[in-house]
Amino acid sequence: MRKVNFSAGPSILPQEVFQQASEAVLNFEGTGLSLLEMSHRDKAFVQVYEEAVSLVKELLAVPSEFEVLFLSGGASSQFFMVPMNLLQDGEKAAYINTGTWSTKAIDEAQLFGEIAVVASSKSSNFNHIPKHYDVPAHFRYLHYTSNNTIYGTQFQSEPNVSIPLVSDMSSDIFSRPIDFSKFDLIYAGAQKNLGPAGVTLVLIRRSILDRQSKKLPSMLDYRIHIANESMYNTPPVFPIYVSMLTLRWLKALGGISAIQLRNDAKAKLLYDEIDRNSLFQGHAVPEDRSRMNVTFTIKDASLEKDFLAKCEENGCEGLKGHRSVGGFRASIYNAMDLSGVERLVSIMKQFEDEKK
Repeated sequence: MRKVNFSAGPSILPQEVFQQASEAVLNFEGTGLSLLEMSHRDKAFVQVYEEAVSLVKELLAVPSEFEVLFLSGGASSQFFMVPMNLLQDGEKAAYINTGTWSTKAIDEAQLFGEIAVVASSKSSNFNHIPKHYDVPAHFRYLHYTSNNTIYGTQFQSEPNVSIPLVSDMSSDIFSRPIDFSKFDLIYAGAQKNLGPAGVTLVLIRRSILDRQSKKLPSMLDYRIHIANESMYNTPPVFPIYVSMLTLRWLKALGGISAIQLRNDAKAKLLYDEIDRNSLFQGHAVPEDRSRMNVTFTIKDASLEKDFLAKCEENGCEGLKGHRSVGGFRASIYNAMDLSGVERLVSIMKQFEDEKK
């Protein structure tokens, strides 16, 4: 029985991408060299990088005024790079706190300026997205996390503000369209919908850096990475290559509109079963439920271990919920087939029948 990986990340990728990537490790496109030993300046890899950038722009319809960067350090490095690059002396920034990752972003940003948390769902254990809040026009930017992997909540639309908008889209980028007219900077760790851990995608409007006057460490300065096309130092060659393969797969599948329909169908199937099944209940309020990370608990906590064991017996892995929520978490990123969700739903139905 082939296993289905519901892990929150590093996560499932398309099987054909795994196959192509494994071949490149041994012999990259007939060169007789492993991709792992090739120079990032080699023409063969430069073509990979250029195709990856081109596919990002095509699939997301990135406007010409945005730069596409592939950087190291994970999305967590953007928690401090954003305020370092955007905040000038005396400026303030606004943040929305919807979970663990936005909390970490707030903590890091406070090292570089005054930060105002304009909205938070902490008091309800982050089970919803805040709806009513004011963001004063004098703030430099508003930062929010679009999808919350631990708590299973997701912004269904972007905040409507008159100041620059910054978003951490690590766990739902490439899952739905992005209206770039609303944003000035978007960043995303690769290890959910794009590729393996080790590379971070940054999409940045060039004009947001026009006021930058501070001298920063070179590796932390967006302007230097833009000027060097993400190759100021040796970039994460293999993760960029795997990301390029994943983007090829997504394009062949029909692009963002096609994957959005697929993601909606998977999420609906699973949430419908959670709501129907007498044993389970969802964590997030229905209107803010994530299409990427489905969090739910079992009403009788004594049955939790039995359910996890049944899932593992039937080839479903990575379903144990984060300790902040408990219960279960099914991460159903882009590469998850509908058949994987169908297997989990079948297990839930069987488990209910057994415990009646």
